[in-house]
Amino acid sequence: MSKTKVKTPEYYNGRNNYTAKEVVDNFNLNYHLGTACTYILRAYKKHENPDEDIQKAIDHLTFELERLNYIKQYNRNRDFSDHIIAGTE
Repeated sequence: MSKTKVKTPEYYNGRNNYTAKEVVDNFNLNYHLGTACTYILRAYKKHENPDEDIQKAIDHLTFELERLNYIKQYNRNRDFSDHIIAGTE
């Protein structure tokens, strides 16, 4: 099976032909951070008015903060439960 190369739209290319995907991959960003980064990188290149892309980036950064807060809360609850079970509250 031959692989066909997908053409990357020009608005995802920066100086020196770095693509948004390469930036995201090289920084090992997760989904929400990578998506936010991609929206920021293309904001002024895809549209005359970057408002929508900037808002989408903010939304994904908010999703990431919510995810981190959920993890922190989960870990706090788990630590608290471990102390109760061990009788060390």
